[in-house]
Amino acid sequence: MSLTPTQAYKPPVPNTKGLQIPQSHQPTKSGLRTPSNRRTIYDRNLNRTRTAELSKTSFAYLFSEMVGYAQKRVTGIQDLERRLNAQGYPIGLRLLSLLLYREPPKSAVRPHRILPLLQFITTTVWRHLFSKPADALERSSTNEDEYMISDNDPLVNQFISVPKEMNQLNCAAYVAGIIEGVCDGGGMTANVSAHNSATEMWPGKTIFLIKFEEGVKEREVLVERGK
Repeated sequence: MSLTPTQAYKPPVPNTKGLQIPQSHQPTKSGLRTPSNRRTIYDRNLNRTRTAELSKTSFAYLFSEMVGYAQKRVTGIQDLERRLNAQGYPIGLRLLSLLLYREPPKSAVRPHRILPLLQFITTTVWRHLFSKPADALERSSTNEDEYMISDNDPLVNQFISVPKEMNQLNCAAYVAGIIEGVCDGGGMTANVSAHNSATEMWPGKTIFLIKFEEGVKEREVLVERGK
């Protein structure tokens, strides 16, 4: 016998009155969840490859586009280097806090002196950016508030072809902006510039000249006296 639409079978509705839903099956509140190991996205690199390095081809393309963008409506070489410096500056401001956050709690101490800050830049910052430390850190023999970081072959200059009429241009001004941002983020305001210092062995050698403001040097003297 077939059922008519009015005689269609309807399953009985279960009586849930008085039943308690286990806590594990109750709906959870919406929101961000913290991993059990307390490690967040800031504790790991966005690149999860085995070497955790960006492709040089990709970097070369992106940086060449950045240089092309900065080259628009410039009045000269100094203006172009100033724009590249400005592009790197905000990266340096955030990089200091990020790298200190990733350090073990016992060693994550923000540098408060000039020399520890520069050593942090030439080791931790340089390794994070270029997978190697800087080649040299020197203090000027003529001006006590000037320091020099040397890189024999800056990565940012390896894929840039500079015309002869612009041979004084150094696109490592972008890295100089990063250094300046790290210094300012550490409370030690400085002006950083990139200069060509070619040698026979290292034709692309660059020196980053770091000149701290007078107030930073005065504070350094006071801290030294207070020891």
